[in-house]
Amino acid sequence: MESLTCGYGGAEPVLRDVDLEFSSDDGLVCIVGPNGVGKSTLVRCIDNLVPPVSGRVTIDGRDVSGIPRGELADMVGYVQAVQPVSTGATVFETVSMGRYNRMRWRMGAEDLEAVSRAMEALGLTGMADEPVCELSAGQQQRVMIARGLVQGTGMLILDEPTSNLDVRAQLFVASLLRGIAHGDGKLVLMICHDINIASKTADRILMLAEPGRVLAYGTPEEVVTEENMRGAYGVGCDVVVHEGRPHVMVRSDSV
Repeated sequence: MESLTCGYGGAEPVLRDVDLEFSSDDGLVCIVGPNGVGKSTLVRCIDNLVPPVSGRVTIDGRDVSGIPRGELADMVGYVQAVQPVSTGATVFETVSMGRYNRMRWRMGAEDLEAVSRAMEALGLTGMADEPVCELSAGQQQRVMIARGLVQGTGMLILDEPTSNLDVRAQLFVASLLRGIAHGDGKLVLMICHDINIASKTADRILMLAEPGRVLAYGTPEEVVTEENMRGAYGVGCDVVVHEGRPHVMVRSDSV
């Protein structure tokens, strides 16, 4: 993306003059930063859901604003922040929706295999026939992640995929996404509010700060520092190394 500025209507831009370049070699990229700095806006711009005020987003040299929606869906898988599900669709039916752009007239063997693999990876096989609306929020989250995985795209974007999950499930999902990024050679962008989950699992971290700017982008060791935590979140902290990764301990007197 080049000089990307994004906003909504006539309001002040949420993102300002962002210059970034991602590649499949980046693996799992966690996007962090306080509320309101433009994390969701950034990923929505990448998927051409929010048009830029100025600047542009390109994929393989092509401006996303000129790529037909169906073709872009073959390039970018986008999993929105989960909202409560009210339809009676089953887990299998919901995950299968992610194959829509790949299917012809009906699901083929390749589609069924992709759905089966995704459901197994997310621990959903045993609830294939259950209505999604009857599942817990965390289970619904896993269903939506599986639906994004079956798209089979070179880039996967997830808006807060670990919300509604307990700590163990957060680590499971983030580690799973990192494994997918490495195993399939794809770029995975994941918005994450837990800096320590991001630091423990990400290959690279993008830290945004007010007013909608990039504060740092690099490895966890490069990004998760006491200085950057003050700059982004306005808190004092100690950053220690735990299991080879930086770990943030916020000081109580800075809250």
